[in-house]
Amino acid sequence: MTFAICLAVASPTFCQSTSTPRDQQEKEQQLRTALEQIREAIDHYRGMADRAKIQAPVGSRNYPPDLETLVKGVMDVHGQTLKFLPKIPVDPMTGTTDWGLKRVPGVVAAPDGGGIFDIYTKSEGTAMDGTKYKDW
Repeated sequence: MTFAICLAVASPTFCQSTSTPRDQQEKEQQLRTALEQIREAIDHYRGMADRAKIQAPVGSRNYPPDLETLVKGVMDVHGQTLKFLPKIPVDPMTGTTDWGLKRVPGVVAAPDGGGIFDIYTKSEGTAMDGTKYKDW
């Protein structure tokens, strides 16, 4: 009953505001952790490719072609499958695993662009410190 009154009487913005500063702080920490996990996996993949331990796609500059490759893994020079992430982390700000991808520019051979060198959240939200989440 209270919820119905809120929808009928109060402004929509007031009713939608259910996130406390502590909730936002937790989500921000989850975002930092997810970004760190994916970035470390990208760096590990590139390091292995730079040392010729795995074969990276042409034009990728030794970066992974997509995030799924980090989960599915790639064969190393000994025929063993190397996995870099157990799963793609959920973006706590969007609730999905659909991350923004920064690709190596200027690659004609790859239709989607070169390998992924960084990721970002697609959230348009603003952090408690005033920065945009997508800029983290």
